[in-house]
Amino acid sequence: MKIGILEPGLVPDDLRGEFGTYPAMLQSLLGAVDPSLEFETWTVVENDFPASIHDADGWVIMGSKHGVYENAPWMIRLQGFVRDIVAAGLPVFGICFGHQILATALGGKVIKSDKGWGIGVHEYKVDTSKVDWLADSPETIHINAFHQDQVVELPEGATVWASSDFCPYAGLQYGENAASIQPHPEFMRPYETALLKARYTLLPENVHDTAVKSLETPVTSHDFARAMVRFLTRKRLKSAA
Repeated sequence: MKIGILEPGLVPDDLRGEFGTYPAMLQSLLGAVDPSLEFETWTVVENDFPASIHDADGWVIMGSKHGVYENAPWMIRLQGFVRDIVAAGLPVFGICFGHQILATALGGKVIKSDKGWGIGVHEYKVDTSKVDWLADSPETIHINAFHQDQVVELPEGATVWASSDFCPYAGLQYGENAASIQPHPEFMRPYETALLKARYTLLPENVHDTAVKSLETPVTSHDFARAMVRFLTRKRLKSAA
């Protein structure tokens, strides 16, 4: 199965040599679950788009430093592409900015939250009764976050499957084939630590210190990756059965 990765943001220049790209982080995470997966990346932030929604069997939209409310031309184009994916019934999963632009494309609202920065390891409550691909998930998951923007108004028909006091709409699903999460399952502790250091001057000291301390909490990203792969591949597996 081929996973198309839509890249709306780049790893900062000063970190790219050590950590590579966001698509590479995702490939490492998902590939460890299913080595048979194939990947191809389109850097949509540079207006590099697939020719067709059928250039991959399933899609993942990554994170970005940009806000979806900027309405840059490439973002408007991406929203249309996402709507076409959803309408065609292809699986699509959004991460952070991907979570936000998927919600925006389907009629929701995203703003820069007055709650401020959500950084470090955050705990989210998971309602496993609402989504079958998370049926064996624990009731709480711990994943690295790095965001200010949040979804504040849900698209019609959206299901909330993950939440926290800080981020009530942390995990969303739309029908059977579209889902998303606000934090970054592809961010491991070394990268989150380096990003915190690189962005130190942008953050309130108390936010930075709390985030650094939170990194002592083990993340459950690898467990969540198994659920992500299940979500992305389940329709194809059903078709092949």
